[in-house]
Amino acid sequence: MPANLPPQYHEAEKCYRQAKTTPEKIEALETMLSIMPKHKGTDKLRAEIRAKIAKLAEESLRRPFIGKKGSGYYIRKEGAGQVALVGLPNVGKSQLAAAITNAPLIVADYPFTTKVPSPGMARFENIQIQFIDLPPLTDAEARSWLTSVLRNADVLLLVVDLSHDPVAQLETIFTELRDIRLKPIGRESEEAEPGIIQKRALIVGNKNDLTPAEENYQKLNLQYKKDFRLVSISAATGTGLEDMKREIYEALNIIRVYTKAPGQRPDKDDPVVLEKGSTVIEMATSIHKDFASKLKYAQVWGSGKYDGQRVKRDYILEDGDIVELHL
Repeated sequence: MPANLPPQYHEAEKCYRQAKTTPEKIEALETMLSIMPKHKGTDKLRAEIRAKIAKLAEESLRRPFIGKKGSGYYIRKEGAGQVALVGLPNVGKSQLAAAITNAPLIVADYPFTTKVPSPGMARFENIQIQFIDLPPLTDAEARSWLTSVLRNADVLLLVVDLSHDPVAQLETIFTELRDIRLKPIGRESEEAEPGIIQKRALIVGNKNDLTPAEENYQKLNLQYKKDFRLVSISAATGTGLEDMKREIYEALNIIRVYTKAPGQRPDKDDPVVLEKGSTVIEMATSIHKDFASKLKYAQVWGSGKYDGQRVKRDYILEDGDIVELHL
């Protein structure tokens, strides 16, 4: 099947070839990946690009992020997914990141306290999710590198302050993102626009412990619930944080599957994290590259027609499946 790549892909590919720094190369590859249509004709190319991104990240210094250079920062992805906190000044992004991660953050009641990207890990059930606290979108000093970080993220967490007009805040966020050629999308993918990169997004209303948060959240929910996942939280009190993590897990478009050896119980504390729609052979390859050629068949417990069902290599896995690989 032909790839049928759009002109915007070839423009990004040209940028990749001309890139001189690692962050610039990774940014171009991420752009190529986001523009590329998803079908069987692009599966091999998509895998090759992901491998290039992984190689560039490994070649970089083994730190949470690369120092400011060229187009900016590149935060190496860790855990089950990377989530970027996006918002205007004083909406509580840093307080939220501090409440759910182990990152050393500065939390203050004055604007623009965050000056560099600050990654940290948060646990959701039996997986870890990477969160990145960022300067406000309106911080002119950060604009030169913020775009590359947002393009690299898997999900954008659009944080608004429920004690003020959250609808107006969100409209400003959409405008600012549009200026850097990013478009948040919610429950469904939208028709591609030339030069615009779509990013899965979740709307988070923070400070629901303040007045008039409840009334403002209802306005926000009324306007955006059709298109976006929304959650109401308080980073200060911890209200709604687990619900938020659940919604982020759904937005990441991933599944957790578990391996087991014959006659043994599966290890439910160490899932294999895969993209939704992944097959048995893709799971096997993610565990070890040699498994693809050695795999004879697999047995699946969970989404199969019956427990222990013998399935083919192209069997599509579901969240929570237990897989026994036979080599």
